[in-house]
Amino acid sequence: MNNLEQLTHFDNQGQAHMVDVGDKAHTRRIAIAIGKISMLTSTLALIQSGSAKKGDVLGIARIAAIQASKKTADLIPLCHPISLSKVAVDFEVDEKNSRISCTVTAETTGQTGVEMEALTAVSVGLLTIYDMCKAVDRGMAVSDIQLLEKQGGKSGPWQAVK
Repeated sequence: MNNLEQLTHFDNQGQAHMVDVGDKAHTRRIAIAIGKISMLTSTLALIQSGSAKKGDVLGIARIAAIQASKKTADLIPLCHPISLSKVAVDFEVDEKNSRISCTVTAETTGQTGVEMEALTAVSVGLLTIYDMCKAVDRGMAVSDIQLLEKQGGKSGPWQAVK
């Protein structure tokens, strides 16, 4: 099997296509993704105090992440639109390293996974933090966006190596 045959979004002629999931079973599928944003300690303090000029930074970032998960198929060209049954967004503040981690758990019952929805949600959640705080800290850095775990589907469970 050559590399092209391993990439499911390409047909035998190398043309991009949406994968046919019509014969796949409807199963419960879960994906968990994470990412981080690093910032100045003063920016983190501003977020924690709730006194940022644009409002509740993490509350708005949570809503943005959920909205992004629902729009994933509009943003990623070959991603199937799916019906999400749950999207949970959690933020963890790391004062020692002056950063915030965003973890998203996305769930569906369907014929294709929710990895892209979880990853998109994390990305947009972190970018929303950047957008809301860029007036005081343009040096923030988004990093380490990755899939941590997936469950369901033909390929079964998968976990990132720690």
